Amino acid sequence: MQCRKEHFNWHKCSISATLSIADERPQSLYQKCVVAMETEGKVIECKAAVAWEPGKALSIEEVEVAPPKAHEVRIKIVASGVCHSDWAYLYDVAKMKPRPFPLILGHEGAGIVESVGPGVTKVSKGDKVIPLFLPQCGQCERCLSPKTNLCTKDWDKTQQGVLADGTSRITCKNQQIYQFIGVSTFSEYTVVPEDNVTKIHPDAPLDKVCLLGCGVSTGYGAAVNTGKVESGSTCAVFGLGAVGLAAVMGCKAAGASRIIAVDINPDKSEIAKTFGATEFVNPKDHSKPIQEVLREQSNGGVDFCLECVGNVGVMRAAVEACSPAGGICVIVGWIEVEELSLAPLDILLGRTLKGTYFGGWKSVEAVPKLVQDYMSGKLLLDEFVTHRLTLDQVNQAFNHMITGKSIRSVIEM
Repeated sequence: MQCRKEHFNWHKCSISATLSIADERPQSLYQKCVVAMETEGKVIECKAAVAWEPGKALSIEEVEVAPPKAHEVRIKIVASGVCHSDWAYLYDVAKMKPRPFPLILGHEGAGIVESVGPGVTKVSKGDKVIPLFLPQCGQCERCLSPKTNLCTKDWDKTQQGVLADGTSRITCKNQQIYQFIGVSTFSEYTVVPEDNVTKIHPDAPLDKVCLLGCGVSTGYGAAVNTGKVESGSTCAVFGLGAVGLAAVMGCKAAGASRIIAVDINPDKSEIAKTFGATEFVNPKDHSKPIQEVLREQSNGGVDFCLECVGNVGVMRAAVEACSPAGGICVIVGWIEVEELSLAPLDILLGRTLKGTYFGGWKSVEAVPKLVQDYMSGKLLLDEFVTHRLTLDQVNQAFNHMITGKSIRSVIEM
């Protein structure tokens, strides 16, 4: 297999003036994270970014990570993307279902297996892996169904920050630290269930493919899997963060002829073109509601809308921007407790409203294939990374995100 040249030589992206790229080769990063196996079966002391309570900045602490129990995997995290959901569960808690604190956030990581617990057969020590917030056990009714990717294995437990036995594997100052959706990649080591980890190509650059643990997979899959965007169609993507830009990329891959990128940040116009957008619309440039603008520009409504903001007002606008005669709207942006209000005619005439979780991918089997697509040049990842930071700069990564300075910041451990 031919690997992309970029895997072995850092190059600076041209899409943002705010790039901060470390001058270090991925191969040396790999070498740094190979650990001596004398840690097997022992508690590992390491650094992690702990959220002690909602609304307060993360604190870098020394934590203890216990050995994996049966059907669990302990991973040395090499890199972690910083996702908007991490910020939201810390600072926008009114819109989210409560999570227990203290908590270690992070769910978009990649690393190397340090050790495995009894009964683990899917990965081995030394494997490059991506931990997954969405499991795939391969045995439950949902895993066996082609209609959904929502595996039920330990779902209720991991949503509350614990593993199968009701506890986490991380402690700090003699206190249990909860693991965000069972993962916690803002830690140098973490432990996850065997069904929440997937082995990837041994040459994969972990500081790039970590983005496939959430944002890029979600947006890309929303277009190609959930929306099933059609060749020659007209699409609109609302919100041009990493998820939205990945949705733009998915629309292009599906053969859409017009891809209208929508964002209130004018700096996203040129960035969107990098991923395949043919047009850019800023709602602030118009006196009319954005759905009216898009209907006028698309002869009555677009064929596919993808909402990647997580705002109920934008969700309604996206629905109404679709053609009433068969238009499809996919809700991608994550929000949990606010209500979405629609008029019956928004749907009755023939529009379809869908939701997506992790882009509809069956996680364990799909992510390695996405890694291969990146390595063969079919999928962009490098272009998402605008900042490379250390763990003690994680709060800075949040600031870059909410001020619109970054697409994705990657934390290198």
